[in-house]
Amino acid sequence: MGLLLVFQRFLLLLIACAFLFAPPSYADESIDSALFAGGCFWCLEHDLESLPGVISADSGYSGGEMENPTYQNHIGHKESVLVKYNSKKISYDDLLKSFWRNIDPYDSAGQFCDRGDSYKAVIFYKDEYQKNLANESLESAAKELSVPLNNIKVSVKPKGLFWQAEDYHQDFAKKNSFKYNFYRYSCQRDKRLEEVWNKNAGKNSNWAENS
Repeated sequence: MGLLLVFQRFLLLLIACAFLFAPPSYADESIDSALFAGGCFWCLEHDLESLPGVISADSGYSGGEMENPTYQNHIGHKESVLVKYNSKKISYDDLLKSFWRNIDPYDSAGQFCDRGDSYKAVIFYKDEYQKNLANESLESAAKELSVPLNNIKVSVKPKGLFWQAEDYHQDFAKKNSFKYNFYRYSCQRDKRLEEVWNKNAGKNSNWAENS
């Protein structure tokens, strides 16, 4: 009986070690990420994080060469939003559609009341798949708006490092709803979106030809 008990305990120890040192098996291949710049990151974060299938949206800086950018100094970087999403619940193409309908695609000098390089609209792609869909979305947007492609002032660029913004910028719309709503209204963001996209402003619906 003594030897059997020792063997049982040894076997349990081996099983415990196997679980302890085994490579993680919880990685979910359906979890993906997308990076967009579309003016004030408070607004774009708020517009994208509520979509079904989006896990999180973080405000930050991307597109520049400066290391450790800050809100006070991020020259060369765009105010950006890194979206983490479940690709089984929402596709990259759907995210692109929602991105477009929450920006002014005609503005080459910023977005809404925010002017300057930091606020220009950019789709940052991480691979050829995202690059191809991003470029196709340019054409789809121009087609829906019935304008020449060169009227669309959104850039498609390779994704570089993403630097997360300071904590007080994260979930700003939730934490500071009065200030956020006042800012958004003062910028006339929604008014301009309705002028551009009409009934589809801000929506994550199909392109006009498929509606």
